[in-house]
Amino acid sequence: MIPVVTPAEMAEIDASSPESVDVLTGRAGAAVARAALEELGGGYGRRVVVVAGPGSNGADGRVAVERLEQRGVRTVVVDALDLPPKLPQADLVVDAAFGTGLARPWEAPETSSPVLAVDLPSGLDGLTGVATGNPLCATRTVTFAALKPGLLLGDGPGLAGRVEVVDIGLDASSAGAFLIEDSDVANLVPSRQPDAHKWQSACWVVAGSPGMEGAANLTATAAQRAGAGYVRLSIPGGTDTDSPVEVVGYPVGAGLAEVSGDLDRFASLVVGPGLGTDGDTWSGVRHLVANSTVPVIVDGDGLNALVSEDPVSERMTSVMLTPHDGEYKRLTGHLPGPNRLDAARRLACSLDAVVLLKGSTTVVAAPDGRVRLVTAGDSRLATAGTGDVLAGILGAFVARGAEPLDATAVAAHVHGKLAAACPGTGVVAGDLATHLVEVLVGLGVDPAREM
Repeated sequence: MIPVVTPAEMAEIDASSPESVDVLTGRAGAAVARAALEELGGGYGRRVVVVAGPGSNGADGRVAVERLEQRGVRTVVVDALDLPPKLPQADLVVDAAFGTGLARPWEAPETSSPVLAVDLPSGLDGLTGVATGNPLCATRTVTFAALKPGLLLGDGPGLAGRVEVVDIGLDASSAGAFLIEDSDVANLVPSRQPDAHKWQSACWVVAGSPGMEGAANLTATAAQRAGAGYVRLSIPGGTDTDSPVEVVGYPVGAGLAEVSGDLDRFASLVVGPGLGTDGDTWSGVRHLVANSTVPVIVDGDGLNALVSEDPVSERMTSVMLTPHDGEYKRLTGHLPGPNRLDAARRLACSLDAVVLLKGSTTVVAAPDGRVRLVTAGDSRLATAGTGDVLAGILGAFVARGAEPLDATAVAAHVHGKLAAACPGTGVVAGDLATHLVEVLVGLGVDPAREM
């Protein structure tokens, strides 16, 4: 996992460093110079324009100028406080104008040259990713010690280009947020043991309603393929004949009373995808969330069922919620807003639950304030039913024994990787599970055992 710190947290990390400002600036400037040379494909005779501000970013840029000139690069330094309307022609522009401290819109000068940003593109809010003014669009950003939320949220990914985190000797171990990487999946999802049996990782899916049986099947199929040893599927007040033959159907009434009586045999419960709006079913959902003896994943219509009452009073076990922005608004009365880390944390704390706030960058927050971010995935997941697949994967990972925050974060990451395994267009939710096994194998989950 890669640490992610807010601008305020980064300022504290800077202030607590035993290294002098000059030493840190020297390291940062050298890193910028190395990145510039890589972008240039060499040094001698190349031309670089450095837009340098009055603060630490500008200092980093000026150190980079010294290093570049030593390699034969012709440099021009432009004062960020006295900008021309158009920058001189160059092979590369280094945006070292302003970092996280800029509190006003920034109107960048015109340029047709590729841009290397220092720490983050000037004019981009380091906390929210909201761009103000007219920032330069970078092809690459060099940031220090840790990622900043603004590089991952909002306008950040489109403005920052390829982001490189450089170690300059600052201690970012205090970070409360981290970006999930591929290598984290196998580390956080327990492997099956040689003596495993199906009930150790059994998952009960309560989902679907008349006309919405497909949601139930998508969830159950994903739970199977993600490693649940036994999947039971219950469609309240109905039956389904299209589920996989390995899924065990179990009839329950609209009020879900039958679920509570046999739940202790299971390692996780997924409730909500396609449940519809039946009042008795919603009451049953609230009862399960408040009284379940096993971890509960609440998705889709299950989230809507929680709106009318406090779902977590005297709760007995872990709960994971998976809202998109509209569901977040129904749960809280307002949209998340641009500070999505804070929004997810506040909901997680208020409901004492792990919250997966869906978005182009997904934010997963625990009640204690820990955050995981997921950037895997793209617009191919913006189609009906893909959230049901995510709920099934999460149910399986929890059933396998992953800690709720870890399970939720890596499930979102795997879900995003499924999109990359699909064609560029025409993807439907049912396509995702067909790639689930190959994606998990590629990520090192359940490695083959030597005999």
